Amino acid sequence: MPIENKTYTITDLSGEFDISLRTIRFYEEKELIRPERTESSQRIYSSRDRARLKLILRGKRLGFSLTQIAEMIGMASVNMNERDQIQKSIAYGQKKLEEVKQMKEELFLLEEDLLALYKKLADRLFELDQMSNGQKEPDIN
Repeated sequence: MPIENKTYTITDLSGEFDISLRTIRFYEEKELIRPERTESSQRIYSSRDRARLKLILRGKRLGFSLTQIAEMIGMASVNMNERDQIQKSIAYGQKKLEEVKQMKEELFLLEEDLLALYKKLADRLFELDQMSNGQKEPDIN
């Protein structure tokens, strides 16, 4: 079966992406994916649904809201053309990049603080060891 015609069950997608059935149903309730249904009401997901789910999960992992994800994959508004969709995605991406840069800067400062504290504590431990000439000071609890 060509990949574009391949279909998937909810269990297939749950296993492939390591997410719960409830998560997939939630995205369906939010109309981010729209599987077909069999006569017995079983969900049948297309390759397109699978690709959308992959984009949704990637967007969530990158910290985007479901509203932002919906806009980026063209689900939020039927009036949004491809150009608008791309512009919106670029704007969200630029904003997310700025957030990541800020987080990197904050993590760098935290690392410097932790290294300084580590050095201070290691120096103090060395001093204590030198003062006791090999005798351990009693633990202070």
